[in-house]
This record gives sequence, structure tokens and C-alpha cells, in this order.
Amino acid sequence: MKVIVSGSSGLVGTALIESLRPDGHTIGRLVRSGSAATADATSRMIRWEPPTGSIDLAAMEGADAVVHLAGTSVAGGRWTAARKEALRRSRVDSTRHLVAGLAQLKQKPRVLVSASAIGYYGNRGDEILVETSAPGNDFLAHLCRDWEAEAAKAEREGIRTVILRFGIILAAHGGALQQMLRPFRLGVGGRLGNGRQWMSWVTLEDVVALIRYVLDEDSPRGPMNAVTASPVTNAEFTSVLAGVLRRPALFPAPRFALRIALGEMTDALLASQRVMPEKLNRIGYAFRHPQLKEALGAVLD
Repeated sequence: MKVIVSGSSGLVGTALIESLRPDGHTIGRLVRSGSAATADATSRMIRWEPPTGSIDLAAMEGADAVVHLAGTSVAGGRWTAARKEALRRSRVDSTRHLVAGLAQLKQKPRVLVSASAIGYYGNRGDEILVETSAPGNDFLAHLCRDWEAEAAKAEREGIRTVILRFGIILAAHGGALQQMLRPFRLGVGGRLGNGRQWMSWVTLEDVVALIRYVLDEDSPRGPMNAVTASPVTNAEFTSVLAGVLRRPALFPAPRFALRIALGEMTDALLASQRVMPEKLNRIGYAFRHPQLKEALGAVLD
């Protein structure tokens, strides 16, 4: 299978390519001019410029699948007006241009897998959220809604489209968990805010397995919650993480301190999202790490 991946140097993209490579798949990596990414024996660099939509269509021909993971990190800085615009361009605009490029191909891929996030739902307290739940009304929710709308246009071109709403991806070498580990290992970790907000999570290993599942199976399509069926409160997450690391969790980070340090991003950090993978449950999909304590033990082993 020929698989084209954007965001191939990110946390998920790197792990996905490492998973695909031993199975003999042909991999194309969408990279921008000036990228430090380099080709190897099993992957090919395909040039694209997300801001303008310029893309090497000839190199895209013959692709069986496209996995679109590109996007500027949400946690990469305070949400100034310029930062928010950069986040929109890297997600909404890049997806629009990519789908427009796919529409021009003589032989279109049979499937597009596009990243999204459970930020789509906004801050919802204890409400149980499934794929059909309404979107939220904050910056991230609007961003995810518009991002998904651009990806969904691929369906009009006859391309089966799966939109994966990722929760917190657990990996020791990147993402949110990596940021949590240092204070906990130093013995100064603790809950965020009051700790009552729900956290919906999934391991990186399960993310890769899920992407491969929706690439191979013909039935999945539309938005899917890429989280386990075991969301936990932040207080519980903190307690389990401290237990796995055998460290105390005695130093909470109050909302006012987070607001001073992070500004508007605090609202996303403390958002409560009790998300369930209803579509995956319906088809009987089995996660490799469905429970938090076992998952953290596996990730941190």
C-alpha cells in the first residue's frame, strides 16, 4: 500500500511510519521547503507548501491512503492573535489545500485519515460526549469544527474520509505526558486546578493501531473519538501517575497561577471532556491499553 503522511516528523507521524515500514508499505512524506526531513530507503519526500496549496501532484498519484497529521502545536506558546491565526492556517487552510490537491488527482486515494481533537467539544463538565454531541463554543472548538469541515469535503470527491478526534496521547517521549513527567519525578507534581475536570486519553501505541485499522477496514468513516472508554478526572490521573512513578502528588497548580503563566490556553488545559469512543465500541474495537494504570505502566516501562 502507498501511504502519504503529512506531519510525518511529529509524535504520531513518526510512530506511524515506524509501524508501517517493516510491513513493506511505500511511504510518501509531505514536507515543506526548508524542512530538515530526509528521505530513506522506504520513504519519499513530497514537496508541498501548505500556506499556498502548492503540492507535487505527480508524486501523489497512485496513493492508496493519505494520513493528514500536520498542525502547529497548540501548546507551543501563549494564544496571541498571531498565534491563533497560525494555528488556524496550519490546520484549516492546510487541510483545504490538501483536499483540493487530492481532487485533482487522476487516481484518487481510497481513504483520507485526518486528525482532529476532542477540543471539538469544548468544556462540558460531567456530560458524556460521543461523536454526535454538539461542538463547543470556544476557540479550540471552533478551530476543530472548521478543520473537520475542510477534511469532510474529500467525501464529495469519492474519498472515504475518517476524522480522528484525538484525546490526550500518552507517550513518554513527547506530548502532554512528557511535560508532566519532570515535575512528578522531582516530587513536585500535583493536580491542575480543582482536579475535577475529565481527561480522555489514549496511548500512542493505540493511536497507531487505530490509524492502521481505519486504513485497512472499509467501513469506518466520518468523525471517530480516538480515546479509550476509561476517561478519568485530573485528580485521578494525577494519583495514578504518581503511583506508577512512586512519587508524591502534593503540589496542585491553582487556576490563577496557570492563568498568569499561560493566559487563555488555561481554559483548554482545564477543560472537562468526558469523551467516549461510541463508534469504536459499536464495532467492537479493542484497545491494547484500555485502563490508565496499565497504560501508564506500559508507556513508562
